Amino acid sequence: MAGASKLEKLPPWGNAVAGSAGAVLANALVYPLDIVKTKLQVQVKRAPGSYAEAAASSPDDEHYASTLDAITKIVKAEGVAGLYAGMTGSLIGVASTNFAYFYWYTIVRTLYLNYSAAPGTAAELGLGAVAGAVAQLFTIPVAVVTTRQQTTTKLERKGLLATGKEVIDSEDGWTGLWRGLKASLVLVVNPAITYGAYQRLKESLFPGRTALKPWEAFALGAMSKALATIATQPLIVAKVGLQSRPPPARNGKPFKSFIEVMQYIIEHEGPMGLFKGIGPQILKGLLVQGFLMMTKERIELSFILLFRYLRQVRAEKLQKLANLAAEKAQQSRPVLLK
Repeated sequence: MAGASKLEKLPPWGNAVAGSAGAVLANALVYPLDIVKTKLQVQVKRAPGSYAEAAASSPDDEHYASTLDAITKIVKAEGVAGLYAGMTGSLIGVASTNFAYFYWYTIVRTLYLNYSAAPGTAAELGLGAVAGAVAQLFTIPVAVVTTRQQTTTKLERKGLLATGKEVIDSEDGWTGLWRGLKASLVLVVNPAITYGAYQRLKESLFPGRTALKPWEAFALGAMSKALATIATQPLIVAKVGLQSRPPPARNGKPFKSFIEVMQYIIEHEGPMGLFKGIGPQILKGLLVQGFLMMTKERIELSFILLFRYLRQVRAEKLQKLANLAAEKAQQSRPVLLK
């Protein structure tokens, strides 16, 4: 069907595998930017001439002035490996989150299309939000552990399971693995805006196209992610603050809500502090979403061709069996006549 999206041509698991595989590859390629943006988002900016925060900081508490400064200092302190700290947990989280997202997105969108016409922009955002909320419930513990790994020093950094145990042993107990859940549920508007915008742009710029060229998918993915990131950056910063260790000035007292994190940032850094780290955040988002959608489109096409081939092989086998049965029936007819 000319205007149909390939999402309706694949089963939920096929679309989920395509989405998660594309996301893992894209995030692996740009992972150093993820480390940098996380470190920039959790640090409290120091006002010129102010030593209050510096005095409260530990000797290992490094301060980064920019993306390039962060990369340089991380490599100097920990080597190139420091740019990939927590990568295993992060990619596990990326794979599980995107698998769950695309799986449920395919299901809810298919159910919607069974009872209604093609969804408008508002409906597309709603479908993405529902899928994102379900995905977050199951995958946020990995995000909490990964954020802890990314924001600790090399000497204090532990493995995935050990970091998870550390979170559980804190004052929050098991519920600590779901820190930032409320902010994450609010942030489902980010992928909702991203994929909603992607669908709208695709239908507007390439009407009737069921397959996009790699550069077209990359461009649409990058444009839609940039829009979503700018709209939700304050919540992204607040969520990272909730899931990481509290600033030294709080003497180990964790934040209780993302509203408290935002109030703390505004009090110490001003409103623009809510947009710290937006440079690497947008750059990472542009590259990840571009590579993701480009890769996902290719994997989806591969699945479609594979399913078509398997159906053809199955049809040929069934035809051979039918012909063989017909031949046997023809051969046995004289015997029956006797």
